[in-house]
Amino acid sequence: MGRTTDPVSARRWLVSGRVQGVGFRLFVREKATALKLGGFVRNLEDGRVEVYATGPETKLNDLAAALHVGPRMADVRGVDEHEESVKHFPGFIAR
Repeated sequence: MGRTTDPVSARRWLVSGRVQGVGFRLFVREKATALKLGGFVRNLEDGRVEVYATGPETKLNDLAAALHVGPRMADVRGVDEHEESVKHFPGFIAR
């Protein structure tokens, strides 16, 4: 029985609000790893957090929903989402 694999897509999000110093990167890494997504999360100098992830659309949608909520201490005020070209990562890392 052959299993068809879902096509891989990529998205980039810029998350604003109180998202640095509240465990946001760890939260994103744990969610993305559980969803078996590739990519990275990192803090930006302007106070936002950048997230880049690759995987099936349904799993990217699950991650996007989590980004709008964030960890308990976060206060997410905005999430800008962009389609991106697919780059391959061996896993999901926090930079």
